[in-house]
Amino acid sequence: MSKRNNFVFKGLHIVAWIIFVGLSIEAGGLIVNFIFSVLNPEFVQNLYQKLDLTEMYRNSRLAFFGIYSFILVISILKVFLFYVVIRLMHKMDLTKPFNTFVSNQILYISYYTLSIGLVSLIARQLADKLMQHGFVTDGVDQFWADSQAFILMGAVIYVIATIFKKGVDIQNENDLTV
Repeated sequence: MSKRNNFVFKGLHIVAWIIFVGLSIEAGGLIVNFIFSVLNPEFVQNLYQKLDLTEMYRNSRLAFFGIYSFILVISILKVFLFYVVIRLMHKMDLTKPFNTFVSNQILYISYYTLSIGLVSLIARQLADKLMQHGFVTDGVDQFWADSQAFILMGAVIYVIATIFKKGVDIQNENDLTV
């Protein structure tokens, strides 16, 4: 492998770490925001992203917990997604990339990506229904605005994972016959 490709791979590894840390901070901030929303709602406007759903909490706790659950699940799934990406990049040997570990990690990445997309799509539909019933859902659309992109990306990654798995099977079969 050339030095340029190795440099690009290490650069992408660093970018994946930066995204992972950023998503972890976001998920942690949202968890703290959720706890303060329940325990001390007056303090919420000073917190992360100023995600203030206290009006929804007063009107319907079920709607509040439903929306916040979707927000937390999506943010935590994104953290897990990049954890798997980092693990893949850390343990992947670029001289022999076709192995079972890499194949499984790519499959996990497709599952997490598709899960994020589907949960985001369901959350968007729930927020739309709540808005039709008079609930204020301002500021929550940012958490599931890219649901269709995640679904499409999950499907593409799944196809790549399937091809990769078949490549691993062929390589293992060739190794046995030689």
